[in-house]
Amino acid sequence: MPTVRATRRVHFSSAHRLYRPDWSEERNQEVFGDCSNPEWHGHNYELYVTVEGPVDPETGYVMDLKLLKQALNERVVDDVDHRNLNTQVSWMEGVNPTTENFVVAIWRRLEDHLPEGVGLAGIRLEETARNSVEYFGD
Repeated sequence: MPTVRATRRVHFSSAHRLYRPDWSEERNQEVFGDCSNPEWHGHNYELYVTVEGPVDPETGYVMDLKLLKQALNERVVDDVDHRNLNTQVSWMEGVNPTTENFVVAIWRRLEDHLPEGVGLAGIRLEETARNSVEYFGD
């Protein structure tokens, strides 16, 4: 069967602060600018998760996207929506929540929670309409 990629998009809102505790406030401000605001700031994220695998001859699916949505909600969205990434998300603990670090953490949350024969092909995380990152695994 041919290998096909399928993508599901979800939306969530989260707050964070880009900050290194081993740096001075001045250094954090210099490197992270407004994103280092001690009072936090938030984003309305768009998350695109692409899976790939063979097309099932019975269903015509690579994966039922309702199941991908369920995995995304259970493994990511339910934990991060309307939460502070620095203080309320256990799997981001000790991680500076840049979009780059966040997308890698999301990958790790999902990679072992897909049906057999289906793999993650890529994740795109849009922090703003102008800023996004993509991750394709190690």
